[in-house]
Amino acid sequence: MENATTFFATLSAWLWGWPMIILLLGTHVFLTIRLRFPQRKLLTAIRLSVQRDSSQQGDVSQFGALATALAATIGTGNIIGVATAVALGGPGAVFWCWLTGVFGISTKYAEALLAIKYRVRSEGGRMQGGPMYALERGLGWRKMGVLFAVFTALAAFGIGCTVQANAISTIMHASYGIGTEVCGVVLTLLTAAVIIGGVSSISKVCSMLVPLMALLYVLGCVYILQANASYVVPALRLIVRSAFSPEAAGGGFAGGSVIMVARYGIARGLFSNESGLGSAPIVAAAARTKNPVRQALVSSTGTFWDTVVICALTGLVIVSSIMAYPEIDYQNGAELTKVAFAKIPVVGPFILSFGLLTFAFSTILGWSYYGERAMEYLKGKRWTLAYRLLYIVAVFVGSVANLAIVWNIADCMNALMAIPNLLSLICLNGVVVHETRKYLWRDRLDREMAE
Repeated sequence: MENATTFFATLSAWLWGWPMIILLLGTHVFLTIRLRFPQRKLLTAIRLSVQRDSSQQGDVSQFGALATALAATIGTGNIIGVATAVALGGPGAVFWCWLTGVFGISTKYAEALLAIKYRVRSEGGRMQGGPMYALERGLGWRKMGVLFAVFTALAAFGIGCTVQANAISTIMHASYGIGTEVCGVVLTLLTAAVIIGGVSSISKVCSMLVPLMALLYVLGCVYILQANASYVVPALRLIVRSAFSPEAAGGGFAGGSVIMVARYGIARGLFSNESGLGSAPIVAAAARTKNPVRQALVSSTGTFWDTVVICALTGLVIVSSIMAYPEIDYQNGAELTKVAFAKIPVVGPFILSFGLLTFAFSTILGWSYYGERAMEYLKGKRWTLAYRLLYIVAVFVGSVANLAIVWNIADCMNALMAIPNLLSLICLNGVVVHETRKYLWRDRLDREMAE
């Protein structure tokens, strides 16, 4: 087991090293330029996300698809992951994380567009799509689509299920003394009650849970920033300055170079918003939408909310708290967020625990859909129930088991998902441009695909 842990840790570090960072960030920048900066349509995208194209084909509303994708994307990485980036790269990592989110909006847009463009109707009458269908139907690369689906089905058990369940049981045990077995049983029953109903049930719960958890967390962060009011502007200056001249929040030297700071910030941004990973397009394909561009715009807001808003707020809370309370050991990434939030009596610890619990549970729900759709692509509808039941069992296992090796395996699966997905985005960028010109650049967002 020790050898296996070392192997996957080494493989994960290699897969998520500079080649992957360059590939992902390069794709973000390339698509941003190729699509004429779709970020400028953000307000339009947000407006579309609360509209309903109820007369169109699909299984869930546009907002339901966005909420499910956000449920899977907004996880413990938005809280703990940002702290780790600050601990390893200094305050400047927050800037690079934020910048990655801004450019990642373009990639999330392109992924969702291709998901709608190449989606199909399954045996059970549901709309299915995602990178595996774009690879098969758009490029004729069936084997590459199979690889993506395999990696997705496996990744769902890791980062989407057992890791999140373990985080919840650990928090409940540490904060309230609740046994991991008890927590595991309750969490398993809650998960089963939602995902047994399929995408409609998952979408309904996520549509209620995601806005609530995000709003409360954002308001909590704003409250803490208000308590640290005199340090907010200095923290912003430090974040921007140290992005290009590394230094610690306490004024000391934080790392070896700007490259190190950028690496940790970019890696955390890429990992937290999942732009380029290929997961979010799977649920985007189920949306009822008039044309591919409408849902693509809606889906692109997921990266904005996840990284540009939530990760940035978390980073600002952490850096301002370190400046306000110099005794905080900023180098301890695992404890940094907890210590920073704990400096605000009563409210701080509650905000953190609520955020971690709801973010982790919503991730379990969202990734269950991703994994199930990947399995249906591989084996057909007859395997989906078995996969769903196995996923529910994995929730309990994750709640009570030691998951050191699972983290690294999950990281590897996520990286392996990204590679075929990024290839499809690069090779099919002409299709994305064509559809964007047809509906967005010619101001025809209300035009239906059949016209």
